[in-house]
Amino acid sequence: MFFKLNKYYRGYIAFAILCPLFMILEVFGDVLIPSLMESTIDNGVMNQNIDLVIKNGKYMILVALLALFFGVVSTFFSAKAAQGFGANLRNDVFTKIQSFSFASLDQFEISSLITRLTNDIVFLSNLARMTLRIAVRAPVMFIMAIFMAIRINPKLSMIFAISLPIIAIGAFILMQVALPRFRKFQKSFDQVNNRTQENLMAIRVVKAFTREDYEVEKFEDKNNNLLVTSLHALNLLVLMMPLMMLVMFSIIISVFWFGGNLVLKGSMQAGELFSFTMYVGQILTSVINISAYVINLSRAKVSVERILEVLNTEPEFADDNTYQLKEVKKGNVCFKDVSFKYPNTKHRSLRDINLEIEAGSTTAIIGSTGSAKTTLVQLISRLYDVTSGEILIDNQPIDLYDPIALRDQVAMVLQENTLFSGTIRSNMQWGKEDATDEEIITALKISQAADFVLNRPEGLDSKVERGGANFSGGQKQRLCIARTLLKNPKIIIFDDSTSAVDMQTEANIREGLNKYNPSLTKIIIAQRISSIQHANRIIVLDNGEVSGIGTHEELLENNIIYREIYESQQRGMMAE
Repeated sequence: MFFKLNKYYRGYIAFAILCPLFMILEVFGDVLIPSLMESTIDNGVMNQNIDLVIKNGKYMILVALLALFFGVVSTFFSAKAAQGFGANLRNDVFTKIQSFSFASLDQFEISSLITRLTNDIVFLSNLARMTLRIAVRAPVMFIMAIFMAIRINPKLSMIFAISLPIIAIGAFILMQVALPRFRKFQKSFDQVNNRTQENLMAIRVVKAFTREDYEVEKFEDKNNNLLVTSLHALNLLVLMMPLMMLVMFSIIISVFWFGGNLVLKGSMQAGELFSFTMYVGQILTSVINISAYVINLSRAKVSVERILEVLNTEPEFADDNTYQLKEVKKGNVCFKDVSFKYPNTKHRSLRDINLEIEAGSTTAIIGSTGSAKTTLVQLISRLYDVTSGEILIDNQPIDLYDPIALRDQVAMVLQENTLFSGTIRSNMQWGKEDATDEEIITALKISQAADFVLNRPEGLDSKVERGGANFSGGQKQRLCIARTLLKNPKIIIFDDSTSAVDMQTEANIREGLNKYNPSLTKIIIAQRISSIQHANRIIVLDNGEVSGIGTHEELLENNIIYREIYESQQRGMMAE
């Protein structure tokens, strides 16, 4: 599983290779120092050979400085490679998410995707750094120190044959127990992110309803759950360290006990015991590092699973080169026996839809809340794919069109009017990257946004806060319409996107659109009949089915649902 992520070292392979090489040189220095110390004590101090003591002292200082240099370089390379790995992985995951269709996005919570892009990838980046250093350093140090310890005294080294299997078995058991706990921990982290995101996005509503205390209570519940699950997982580390220290001190005591007796009997020299003890420290440090790495590896396995879940999500659309059509020529739309249900649901949102929308016409869609109006129009630009049936554009099956080209030419002004932080100009250029100021102003005039934009001191350079928080609902709607017009589409869909503007402004927008491009196919979803009664045809949806099709006058006469909506709105206007 972990090997699948190795490709994300691209561009940093040299650092990933050089890091362990320099680290091994550092280990050589660390292992050499106890051997020099042994010679200094036994051949220098014990024999009162000051020259040897000074000579070995100089060697140890040189070796220590070289080891320090190799360690610093190795650490730099590991950080460079690990951060590069994290950046590449984060970029690819984000790119993958951008390619998701609406159906693919429905498989993940937004908060979970944010956690994967941040917390999970940061943890994997840190693990990559540990892999380049600890996962290489600890085993190399362990093997070399064991070899040197056996060289000094094979019998005393038998202590490791008893203690090390205990540590290995303990680490293995801890890893098996840790995995499900860390999965639960990551899910709790997702829930806290979800709670935070929902609250911050709706903070104005929260304050308007004075529900701060209620939101704090809900957050505390999720936060406390995260606390419990994190402690449940981290308690394993609390358990591991005393186990490691118990075994470590038991080994040290055993070494001093048995080694001290060997020194007293003359079977071992003091310098050898001192050097052996230093190797014991290196061995135990390596074992503890390996155990800690294994525990982190078990936690990382959860993060890898979550990242691969995103990366392995199969795209609904094939490679661009497989599509036959790149252009919508007229804008005729035809639904043939179309049914649709959302992923992981049994209920069909749309059932047996048959209708035709003529190129250049204005077609309106109306119906009660939940009648699947938005769902219907999302199928035209393949934001979702039909469950059964077929949609044709200009008499060609929709799946023959390149989805990117299709969405450029079937433009949609969504219900949620989202502006991005930046300027008005940068937001308009989402519709057309190289749009000139003249083109932007023309689009703003059609959408009735030119006056309030150009009257600002900064004009097109006026600042836009995140989400367009510094604009009213009607202003955001008009800016979004202008941005969509800059795409110069063949079909434009308004998903209740003039609900926040007054009727006169709406009429001006409609008139501007007709003058802008008479051949443009316009599909309008609206709640107000006054907004759509001018349409060439009006489609009435009821519970995912077509209840009626006709002009305003025809539906008033023949369709009960349409007549009820009209009469209720008329009564509302009279009451006002």
